[in-house]
Amino acid sequence: MENKAMPFLEHLEELRWHLIRSILAIVIAGGAAFLAKDFIFDYLLFGPKKQDFLTYKWLCSAAQALGFDEGFCLDELPFRVQSRTVAGQFSAHIWTSITAGFIVAFPYVIYQMWQFISPGLLKRERRQARGFIFASSLLFFVGVLFGYFIITPLSLRFLGTYSVSSEIFNDFDLSSYTALVRASVLSAGFIFELPILVYFLTKVGLITPAFMRKYRKISLVIVLTLSAIITPPDIASQIIVAIPIMILYEVSIFISKSVHKRMQ
Repeated sequence: MENKAMPFLEHLEELRWHLIRSILAIVIAGGAAFLAKDFIFDYLLFGPKKQDFLTYKWLCSAAQALGFDEGFCLDELPFRVQSRTVAGQFSAHIWTSITAGFIVAFPYVIYQMWQFISPGLLKRERRQARGFIFASSLLFFVGVLFGYFIITPLSLRFLGTYSVSSEIFNDFDLSSYTALVRASVLSAGFIFELPILVYFLTKVGLITPAFMRKYRKISLVIVLTLSAIITPPDIASQIIVAIPIMILYEVSIFISKSVHKRMQ
């Protein structure tokens, strides 16, 4: 029997083993990231702190091409990162390694999730959802790159150069700096999963393409609010972040329409 009924406790046991395998994959990938400390911190984590970072070069070139002032070109980011607690560096090392491990192991985590839910689907539904692991992983990695190359440098550029007095020098704590990078990267990665979420919500009948079109204006307000939360409070940064999210929303409407038509 393909869809043999399982008792509730057996479902919990099955879920437990999928979670254990997912956590084990994250720990292994995080362990590799822990050993690659120099690359993770010097090149990745502190990359957006350097004035020659790719995004700053792109902003400078774009500003010059459009005839804007040289304010978009940075000589340096006037802040330092310091550790002011005894276990600050070790704690940052652990949490950064776990975050990197989760990002690297994300396709395997999604695979374990799919292994758990797929036996409850019909054969036709499993066939229609083919490519779920690839699509969700691709969207997540694109979101991570967007968070790293767009949200993080825009936030650091604004917050690192912001000053209320020349008497104050920005000395950011290591935990605060790493938390900003982690939040920017992971939040963008999960936001880019919107089409996958819409696909499953449409499958279970919670949303329809008509519903998404009807509340498009409200969604625009939500997107702008979300952009204001995850980016610095300047209009240019919010627009840069809001545009791809709105594109994702429109793509999600198309996906919902396709799924809804197939179900009918």
